[in-house]
Amino acid sequence: MGKAAGLGADMVFLDLEDAVAPLEKEGARAKAVDAIKNLDWGDKVLCVRINSWDTKWTVFDVIEVVGNAGLRLDEVMLPKVDTAAQVVALDLLLNQVEIRAGLAPGHIGIEAQIETARGLINVEEICAASPRLETVILGPVDFSASMGMPSLAGGLAIAEYPGDYFHYVFMKILMAGRANGLQVIDGPYVKIQDLDGFREYSRRTQILGYDGKWAIHPSQVPILNEMFAPSQAQFDRARAVVDAYKEATDGGQGDRRGAVMFGDEMIDEASRKVAARVVALGERAGLTPTPA
Repeated sequence: MGKAAGLGADMVFLDLEDAVAPLEKEGARAKAVDAIKNLDWGDKVLCVRINSWDTKWTVFDVIEVVGNAGLRLDEVMLPKVDTAAQVVALDLLLNQVEIRAGLAPGHIGIEAQIETARGLINVEEICAASPRLETVILGPVDFSASMGMPSLAGGLAIAEYPGDYFHYVFMKILMAGRANGLQVIDGPYVKIQDLDGFREYSRRTQILGYDGKWAIHPSQVPILNEMFAPSQAQFDRARAVVDAYKEATDGGQGDRRGAVMFGDEMIDEASRKVAARVVALGERAGLTPTPA
């Protein structure tokens, strides 16, 4: 936990689920609270992954951690979400814990992990289940187990399969998340010493439009920050598109065209939206315009 606070990640979650042995589950709660309150997390989004509803720990994870962590905790992550009702149940529990802890209603957001066949079937309803939802995440290893896949690859390439056997999963989760205004995040790459493979698999979902991917080792963080941020050239071009469209459609001369030329390319409001997102990502990554 101490190492995580100093990494260059945008978001960090403290794990009470798979990373903690059953005999340590209850004791881990106080450790998470202590870390939340006493480490310097900077401007990171700070989250705790609680245990799933099919265990005996879920309710008390929320009561003890959210109830004692104070304002600095931003979110809880719910793993193995199968139905929208599970998100609603967590929302209702958070309502009561926030009141008791003196937190503003809705202070704690929810991240939902899709890790089962049933969760993928219900992902549209899950993503619309609560205004607290901020992020939907693919859990590839548990999903592979849920599907009964014979490979132990957990989302990694299978040479014998002629294609990307997770593409449908990626797109279904992405569409459900985007339809409900959520961030969409890819899960872990388990071969932590294979940084070239990590870069390659990060590109799979980055190209599709995912907002990020999990890092489960510090060496993976710089690669993600590079992969999911625009290049300087992409940033500069996006700024130019935004500026050109604004000048052409709001130039103070009554020009109300819906589409204009940008070099040899036609741009319109849809182009502006895409470019504006690239600009926002670049600014978050610390990019500034290249001097003219």
